[in-house]
Amino acid sequence: MTDVTIYHNPACGTSRNTLALLRHAGIEPRVVEYLKTPPSKEELRSLLGAMGIAVRDLLREKGTPYGELGLADPKWSDDQLLDLIGKHPILMNRPVVVTPLGAKLCRPSEEVLEILPVPKIAPFAKEDGERVVDPGQRRAG
Repeated sequence: MTDVTIYHNPACGTSRNTLALLRHAGIEPRVVEYLKTPPSKEELRSLLGAMGIAVRDLLREKGTPYGELGLADPKWSDDQLLDLIGKHPILMNRPVVVTPLGAKLCRPSEEVLEILPVPKIAPFAKEDGERVVDPGQRRAG
């Protein structure tokens, strides 16, 4: 199923769990390792629109130059923040998943269940052994 995309960081446990959950559901997504291939400014705008979130909601603080760059300061415009994500893609929170049912920042990983384009899936175990049970509720497409 190539109409599903995950913006993925293989070093991130949440991202790995989300990718594994997609595969557990029988979906082989298009995997975009956004640290190697950052989305363009236009792609970021499109993703933000599809998710219905603000640029600041996509920013990641932990393990990034967020503090060093002073990004908590409200002086930064959305346009400037998008430029900075392009320059430092580690600032983009992950994983972001796009399916025919919508787009979502999947933190925690089970957030992806809402936009899975498949019926209810069997229980899944995350890397740490935590069990995820799919309630079968999906976003209207």
